[in-house]
Amino acid sequence: MVDSLGVAVIGFGWMGRVHTRAYARVRHHYPRLALRPQLVTVAEEVPGRAEEAAEQFGFASATRDWREVAADPRVQAVSITAPNFLHREIGVAMAEAGKHVWIEKPVGLTADDARAVADAVAKAGVRSAVGFNYRNAPAVETARGLIASGGIGTVTHARIRLFSDYAAHPEGALTWRYERERGGSGVLGDLASHGVDLARHLLGDIASLTAETAVFVPERARPTGATAGHARATGGDVGPVENEDYVSCLLRFASGARGVLEACRVSVGEQNTYGFEVHGTKGAVFWDFRRMNELGVSRGTTYQDQPVSTVYAGPGDGEFGAFQPGAANAMGYDDLKVIEAARFLRSIAEGKPYGATLTDAVHSAQALDAMARSAQSGSWVDVQGP
Repeated sequence: MVDSLGVAVIGFGWMGRVHTRAYARVRHHYPRLALRPQLVTVAEEVPGRAEEAAEQFGFASATRDWREVAADPRVQAVSITAPNFLHREIGVAMAEAGKHVWIEKPVGLTADDARAVADAVAKAGVRSAVGFNYRNAPAVETARGLIASGGIGTVTHARIRLFSDYAAHPEGALTWRYERERGGSGVLGDLASHGVDLARHLLGDIASLTAETAVFVPERARPTGATAGHARATGGDVGPVENEDYVSCLLRFASGARGVLEACRVSVGEQNTYGFEVHGTKGAVFWDFRRMNELGVSRGTTYQDQPVSTVYAGPGDGEFGAFQPGAANAMGYDDLKVIEAARFLRSIAEGKPYGATLTDAVHSAQALDAMARSAQSGSWVDVQGP
């Protein structure tokens, strides 16, 4: 028997839409799930946007006040896709109301924010999921297994990169994303948080790090009305960009491996250039999000001049088989969120974690805080566990 689970989405920009589509599709790909999500309500403060979402996607109701979601007995689980500065307040409130929480990274502005939501979830006994979606790519899961099994020997060093041009245009609007009070740590929370999660997912805990940050577009025009995504603005009052456009970071892992993490939101010519290279004593693995279903693998006993093979993700890799019947059939970004939704629902049904949780969010946030401290002090900083 399949039970219904009433779900709500709070915040209906692009990511709110992605979560909603994932709920709509999840049982198409995972027909044996014990829970069937039902779209109960959507909350969005921009006038008219929640009503449009309800009409387009089939939510039973709409509201501009997210607090109504906490009080709604029809809702058992909530997607929190609102701006970063609201994550802590909304996340804690939903957990205290007994709702399961699927929340987008970086889960607030600081490690204290992420920890507050994690503590509220633990105290309430509800389940959590966090939007570290790149770890869900089947090729990434294959890379993780290969590394863990010793397939490339002992890991020596890795490079994780996250370059994008979404903020490269000088006319990009000065939205909340560029304010310290509401956006937090800029590219650290937006992109480097994914990089930290990939690093930990593949190589284990980060022990210490040293980082440098920079702002390359120091001023932007304020928008004159409601915005969505990365809108442009001209003619508005010009204000300062308060958080980082760029971060570079050296990592020391608890295992003894070394790493480099670099992220930038103003990289002209780079569109979602996300990926990693992990090197070991016997080989290496390479992954590029733009070729999400491919994994470069070098392994063997040749060492010098050892070739790299391209391996295409197939039904035996991660969750690939839930989407495509044979290797090299393409999966896309939204599919990663369907995987995330399925794991969230499975964790609720079975009462144990599947996929990224708030514990992972706390680890990531602590590393981001350490990066900020290091950039300010110019020194190596230890990364503390939760």
